[in-house]
Amino acid sequence: MTDKTIAAPLAAALAAKGYASLTSVQQAVLESDAEGRDMLVSAQTGSGKTVAFGLAIAPQLLDGDTLPDASAPLGLAIAPTRELALQVAAELGWLYAHAGARIATCVGGMDYRNERRALDRGAHIVVGTPGRLRDHIERGSLDLSGLRVAVLDEADEMLDLGFRDDLEFILQAAPAERRTLMFSATVPPAIEHLAGTFQRDARRIVAQGESRQHGDIEYRAFNVAARDREPAIFNILRLHEAQTAIIFCKTRANVGYLLARMANRGFKAVALSGELSQQERTHALQALRDGRAQVCVATDVAARGIDLPGLELVIHADLPTNPDTLLHRSGRTGRAGAKGISALIVLPSEVRKAQMLLKRARVDAEWGPAPSADDVRARDDTRMLEHPALQSASDDDAALAASLLDRFGAERLAQAFVSLWRAERPAPEELTVVQDRAPAAARERPPFGEAVWFRLSVGHTGRAEARWLLPKICEGGGITRDAIGAIRVRQDETFVQIAAAQAGRFGQRMELEPDLTMQRIEGEPDLDRAPPSGERRPPRDRADGDRKTPAPRAETQDQAPAKVKKPRWTAEERAAKQARPERDGARPDKPGGFRAKPGKPAGAKDRGKFAAPARGGKPRKGDR
Repeated sequence: MTDKTIAAPLAAALAAKGYASLTSVQQAVLESDAEGRDMLVSAQTGSGKTVAFGLAIAPQLLDGDTLPDASAPLGLAIAPTRELALQVAAELGWLYAHAGARIATCVGGMDYRNERRALDRGAHIVVGTPGRLRDHIERGSLDLSGLRVAVLDEADEMLDLGFRDDLEFILQAAPAERRTLMFSATVPPAIEHLAGTFQRDARRIVAQGESRQHGDIEYRAFNVAARDREPAIFNILRLHEAQTAIIFCKTRANVGYLLARMANRGFKAVALSGELSQQERTHALQALRDGRAQVCVATDVAARGIDLPGLELVIHADLPTNPDTLLHRSGRTGRAGAKGISALIVLPSEVRKAQMLLKRARVDAEWGPAPSADDVRARDDTRMLEHPALQSASDDDAALAASLLDRFGAERLAQAFVSLWRAERPAPEELTVVQDRAPAAARERPPFGEAVWFRLSVGHTGRAEARWLLPKICEGGGITRDAIGAIRVRQDETFVQIAAAQAGRFGQRMELEPDLTMQRIEGEPDLDRAPPSGERRPPRDRADGDRKTPAPRAETQDQAPAKVKKPRWTAEERAAKQARPERDGARPDKPGGFRAKPGKPAGAKDRGKFAAPARGGKPRKGDR
């Protein structure tokens, strides 16, 4: 590096790492008007901000080109999670290696005694998480009286995780004349308030990335039916076969459910959620780093601060709650000049929400259907033909190859190779073609171009659904699923899009099966027309699991005579009962009457509805 503003030991470290130039955020913190000032920096994940603040704090740490002996730390870096804190310590370790820096870490989940011994030996820079740093300060093992500069990395995430009180406690324990740098992907009002409290005349820096989408990330939005959420995710994973992929879910329950589905289909996946212990979390991350797993299913909180090498694909199984979360998630891919993909799974009911989310995040996404099983198979075939084993032959196995060829023949060997290739990969999923709630652009232009509408003679009343109709249409016209666009099921009919190039296979009218016809229509159907008032689906027979169809109601009295209420007593029964001699307490006006309880006068009953009236009270019902 030839930049004169960079200290010699740091420039040597950058050159040894292969740095030919600095990123935008690294250049911004070295500007002359930022020298020695507090800074509030907006920088996305993967923009090189760790090296940026490592360069920015050098004037406060170095005496010339070396670090002085320090009984107390000179620099402090605070990160929200254990993984991020360890990454920051590793980055600062090689950056300040030529200066002889001693770096100590104070993070949750590690041995407290080892951390205390490292602090007692003396450290120029301390990197830690808010809770553990506060614990060391309260116990007296961390002395911040000599602190010259403090850095808050991912400040917005620390506030989201509820570390505000810990941050205030730590900064209040440091000298007031220190320099304070705050790095954050976004700057919400809470960050501005924190900066106003602990910074003086801070320089505001907006690095490239906050104002526009990351140039190395390709955003894609897939509109899928609710039943196809998991199959669409599986097909996206299979289509790209990324070295490492991460799937974001809203809740721990969603993480566990999706992980179980993936394990059943043969994916090598691990989970990161709040219910895991630190040891389980470490094992999961190690499996991703050494290649034993390729997919990580995680919640937003559990995935904060992790850095996965070779992360090429980010899938949002559940839509992010806000644009900042979308950028945080997506920013884990597309680093260091590598390309990445951020894929959003959008249900029909979430299309509007997804559009607003992308608009507020100021990113452009390519909308389209999720990859079909045929798309995945075609990509698999391409990869197979490009396999290195087929491009270059090895002489080491020439004898064995000749023996196999003589024994089985070329055709059987080729079939065996294809079978072995496909057996190593999960089978692609068949998807339902449903695009009712796709964005307007997707409704106007089907994925295959121009289309022709057909009307089918069955709808909800015939229990029609897209999954049932799809194979019948394909079989009737001899076409594949790729030639079929939207399928719109209505009350008594269904409309389907067929690619214009394949529409001629159906002619003007075709009978797919008895009582199921398919007829071509001109133009587009009125799909927004509401059903007639009072139109309801007819009830099904009990044999199909529903209520039995009621008998039709008669329209005239002749067809259905009115029901005659059967009297409770016949005339003969009533005359016979009234002819009996009256008993004590019997009531002639009621057949059978009742008998008074022994020892009580007739017509009296304690606390009953025929009880005698209270003195001076209103007569009760039985005495009227």
